[in-house]
Amino acid sequence: MGGCINCPEDQYPNKAQNECSPKSISFLTYEEPLGIIVVSFILSLSLTTMFVMITFIKNRDTPIVKANNRSLTYILLISLLLCFLCSFLFIGQPGWVTCLLRQTSFGIVFSVALSSVLAKTITVVLAFMATKPGSRVRKWVGKRLSNSVVLSCSFIQAALCAVWLISSPPFPYMDMKSLDDKMIVECNEGSATMFYCVLGYMGFLAIVTFTVAFFARKLPDSFNEAKFITFSMLVYCSVWVPFVPTYYSIKGKSVVAVEIFSILASSAGLLGCIFSPKCYIIVMRPELNNRHHLIPRKYQ
Repeated sequence: MGGCINCPEDQYPNKAQNECSPKSISFLTYEEPLGIIVVSFILSLSLTTMFVMITFIKNRDTPIVKANNRSLTYILLISLLLCFLCSFLFIGQPGWVTCLLRQTSFGIVFSVALSSVLAKTITVVLAFMATKPGSRVRKWVGKRLSNSVVLSCSFIQAALCAVWLISSPPFPYMDMKSLDDKMIVECNEGSATMFYCVLGYMGFLAIVTFTVAFFARKLPDSFNEAKFITFSMLVYCSVWVPFVPTYYSIKGKSVVAVEIFSILASSAGLLGCIFSPKCYIIVMRPELNNRHHLIPRKYQ
């Protein structure tokens, strides 16, 4: 009786344990049902974002659009659209370019979205404080401060991503041990420390935004955007807090699917919580889109 030999790494033994069969390559494709579902969600959310953007551009001179800082609104919508489109980088066989762009592009774009929301929140607080007689805060209210918040917060994330790409960039990796009959083609993050730094910085922005919005949620009705921002940050945290343990507890294409779901869910949370109330007024109740309804009487 001949002795047993181990199969090569790219092969696995059959049920009879008398022959080695080649392992199949596993990654999330556009053709499989899971890939089709993911693409459908990406396209539908992207089209929804474009509809919201077109609606705001068409009604850019109405009070509800003017009251919410049009430049920040456009930056936020464009960054959310790019967040949805970034999900396409996670579908298909990973290569050098897609591995380099996956985490870094999403990290930078979503940081722009979060910093835009933070700038909106700060603007809400300062706008209310500026209504008090003799307030010195009025000189801070304007595009200069909001643009500075967006640029500075986004620059920090871009710098983190640049350090990541220079020091230990992500690369394609063939995992042959996690599954018996499949070789998983995935992106190795290169530096786990930098991966968590990028992810942690987005969490930091979300926490700061939530804190400011939470204390501003009881401001008068004309400034109640903080309430929707608070809820959107709760949605963001509820999506990404479970992400880390889930990310390391599953293998194969399920990891990619979970990350795509986290990207889509958190971005859709921002889109829905912040823009759905405004779109409802603009599209369904245009008679409410005037200064009389938006500004409380004691501020008119």
